Amino acid sequence: MAHNTDFQHSSQEEPHIQRTKDIIRKYPEIKKLMGKNPNTFWWALLIVSGQLGIAFLLRDQAWWVVLIAAYLVGAFANHALFVLIHEFTHNMVFKSRIANLWGGIMCDIPNAFPSSVSFRKYHLKHHAFQGHYDIDADLPSRWEARLIGSNFIGKSIWLLLFPLFQALRPPRLKEIQFNSAWVWMNLITVMGVNVLLFIFVGPMALVYMVASFFFSVGLHPLGARWIQEHYLVAAPQETYSYYGPLNKLAFNVGYHNEHHDFSYIPWNNLPKVREIASDYYDTLYYHTSWSKLLLKFLFDKELSLFSRVTRDDRGGINVSSSSENDFFKGMEKKEGLTAV
Repeated sequence: MAHNTDFQHSSQEEPHIQRTKDIIRKYPEIKKLMGKNPNTFWWALLIVSGQLGIAFLLRDQAWWVVLIAAYLVGAFANHALFVLIHEFTHNMVFKSRIANLWGGIMCDIPNAFPSSVSFRKYHLKHHAFQGHYDIDADLPSRWEARLIGSNFIGKSIWLLLFPLFQALRPPRLKEIQFNSAWVWMNLITVMGVNVLLFIFVGPMALVYMVASFFFSVGLHPLGARWIQEHYLVAAPQETYSYYGPLNKLAFNVGYHNEHHDFSYIPWNNLPKVREIASDYYDTLYYHTSWSKLLLKFLFDKELSLFSRVTRDDRGGINVSSSSENDFFKGMEKKEGLTAV
């Protein structure tokens, strides 16, 4: 095992395409689960409004009260919004690409830091090029993995500052163009709300937003989701699902194998995928506790940022398709699916 010095390399294509084809061949009724879920928008609007309301209520509280509220409440709300950004990213809410882009930006408002549009750019490539070091932004950079190491302190700092480390990965991904008008629109919208909050509500409201953002993806049981999805706790399996109770607060984001196999199925139908094709999913290793996984990651020296699979196989998909629609069509052809 060379996880502590470099990634584990695979000469095979990413593991989901063949399983997708096998499952559809055996259970064609799964195709009926594909489609849009417009109700996702109302959940997003409710949570965004709730976070703004809580920030207002905390405007005169002490900083430590604000941090506790962010850890116990805000983190779960912001994490749920990240999941809904993910739904908008896959165009599983509205038919219009523009409407989905704006929906993702709306979800970004309580995050204090704009990430929805850039996430969209990189996450779709993660599905097509899972484990490709030059394209998959979900993979840590080698310098990042070497810097953090496999000790408790390094991994704790990495989770605490997880958004910062993610923000430093795009320069590595030279085949993906970061800048666009939508990136700037996302930036102006979120930063504009930050300024308004600071001026008209007060600094503690903004502190709540920032703390909720960092806790939702970092040194918190919710942060174990990033470890759960692709870190090699049971090699050579490279994608893992989580079937614990927090899925109810996280819009079933734990169903990660199911999502990678069927990226056109919205969050509310993912448990049905496992139910229908249980003979495929119950035989895979899965997690039942993010808290337990968090502790394992922090204290187990065999687990590090190098505990990931890399590959060179591109699966015949063009990275720089002329349009996002062309890219989706390429993915549909690769998976043998028709998005609805």
